[in-house]
Amino acid sequence: MSGVARTRGVVLLGVDGHVIGVEAHVSIGVSGFSVVGLADKLVGEARDRCRSAVLNTGLEWPGPKNTIGLSPSELPKKGPTLDLAIAIALLAASGQVPADAVAELVVVGELGLDGKVRAVRGALVAALAARSVGARRLVVPAANVDEASLVPDLEVVGVRTLAGLVAMVRGDDVPDVELLADDDDLSAEPQAPDIPDLVDVRGQHAARAALELAAAGGHHLAMSGLPGVGKTMLAERLPGLLPALDEQAALEVTAIHSVAGRLGSGGRLITVPPFEAPHHTATHAAMVGGGSGVPRVGLVSLAHRGVLFLDEAPEFDPGALEALRQPLESGEMVVARSAFSVTFPARFHLVLAMNPCPCGRSGAPPRPGVPSCSCTPQQRRRYLARISGPLLDRVDLRVTLVPPTLADLEFGVSDAEPTAAVAARVAAARERAGRRYAGTPWRVNADVPGPVIRREFGLDAEAAQPLEQALARGLLSARGADRLVRVAWTVADLAGRDRPGRQDVGAALAHREAGAAWAA
Repeated sequence: MSGVARTRGVVLLGVDGHVIGVEAHVSIGVSGFSVVGLADKLVGEARDRCRSAVLNTGLEWPGPKNTIGLSPSELPKKGPTLDLAIAIALLAASGQVPADAVAELVVVGELGLDGKVRAVRGALVAALAARSVGARRLVVPAANVDEASLVPDLEVVGVRTLAGLVAMVRGDDVPDVELLADDDDLSAEPQAPDIPDLVDVRGQHAARAALELAAAGGHHLAMSGLPGVGKTMLAERLPGLLPALDEQAALEVTAIHSVAGRLGSGGRLITVPPFEAPHHTATHAAMVGGGSGVPRVGLVSLAHRGVLFLDEAPEFDPGALEALRQPLESGEMVVARSAFSVTFPARFHLVLAMNPCPCGRSGAPPRPGVPSCSCTPQQRRRYLARISGPLLDRVDLRVTLVPPTLADLEFGVSDAEPTAAVAARVAAARERAGRRYAGTPWRVNADVPGPVIRREFGLDAEAAQPLEQALARGLLSARGADRLVRVAWTVADLAGRDRPGRQDVGAALAHREAGAAWAA
């Protein structure tokens, strides 16, 4: 039998989904199977997966000559998400299922040789893509139903086997296997991360103030101090100070984690700002994403709308650190290869932490049995220089942590402010900034471009005096001056003032100059 049938599938490119037209032509001729439309090797291997799945489902393999056309032809098609669409299109072209019913669907899923439909990455992104083209029904693996159902105004149907999809489009009774849990654990729901409370941090008043400023204005933060003074503790508590993600931001973040395969079974929106803390051995590709084949999501994108914490920052690969300069400025990461160019969202809070020297004991008080710092001045300079000036210039807040005293530790009930109290002030400051930037694409002070800051949100003559002095002394670049004004606005927002005054600019300058180790 000869015939043509059409359906639609979805392929992922970066964190974007693209609806693909899948055409199947079954004809008489020399036996063969070909896929046209810029398909990679994994898509080409669908022939063997689909053939085994069709035969093991008890259906007839079409042929002898089968041709699959994927459109648009210029878009690269990568990954196994088209398996199920190719199989059902072939069955429709050979008259084994109704072609009209298949043409109305968008179908996503990887086929096993036994006919089972396996879960895929990026089901949420596929659902968003299907809705964007006006599709009314999306077929996904049963394990991905909850995730895809997060997209409103779209009917999502889950199938466990190719036989189940065939029965659905034929209008037959659902096979018993579709009703069984099988090897999919759909009952497990991801738990929201347990964010530690700021009340656990004793002392470090300057660092706590800098953390509050970072949360309120979207600023980046650098911390220097001896090992064990609380740098990691502070960074881990920053997500708790940030507001919960709104619906749009939650969909963005959840889609990114879906493409990265981090959602697991059971889908639920991520509403808590993510926290990423990679080891210092992370490679350039792991940090920014990409790769030579399928473009992978990088850590900067997994931290989108959240926090990227680099502990022992000078130990990271210099190329990986310098690659952060683009997302810090634009909020996105562009990965260009000869075969593709992908833009990943990457708007995050960067938190850097480092020791004062390679051995970590510079400036430490002498203790019996503990060797003092043996690093030479040259070693210290080389260690500190691993964080380049252009990268550090994009960090608004710098603070040096000092060892807490016994009185700070308090070994009992602490009177330190908890996360909830500080988060309330942060929310009020962000609300004030939101009213100021109403009708613009900016949410927080750190997002506002430099020219707009200078033109519409500049300082009066008196408030600008500390800034003028810093520029005259060569302490700031033009970019640094813009960033200092943004921090001054955040200081004013936290204090409930309508415009930054001289004291707000002075406080912003103090937070930038406080990290003496970074400028050593």
